[in-house]
Amino acid sequence: VQLVESGGGLVQAGGSLRLSCAASGRTFSIDAMGWYRQAPGKQRELVAAITTGGGSTNYRDSVKGRFTISRDNAKNTMYLQMNSLKPEDSAVYYCNAYSSVLGGYDYWGQGTQVTVSS
Repeated sequence: VQLVESGGGLVQAGGSLRLSCAASGRTFSIDAMGWYRQAPGKQRELVAAITTGGGSTNYRDSVKGRFTISRDNAKNTMYLQMNSLKPEDSAVYYCNAYSSVLGGYDYWGQGTQVTVSS
């Protein structure tokens, strides 16, 4: 599975961005996808996740009500709509895909930078 993110950039606080993650390859093996982020000097953290089957979602508390994760299975693409952005949202955002085949495996994209200015 290959993952390619796009949509990052520089935005002022209160603004919006939409990230996209296009998956290719053995996409039929993906059980769930998610967005992680990592700021300088901090650990990578889960932002939001969505199952590819039923579409169940979960969010970290700090982004609830501001971010929305969605997916278009026909296009093998996942999105993260980010509204009301805050400077603390600044980080490199990574697309993740999880497959339970062969005991479980995580796939990662290359990351896209999101910078929110105050």
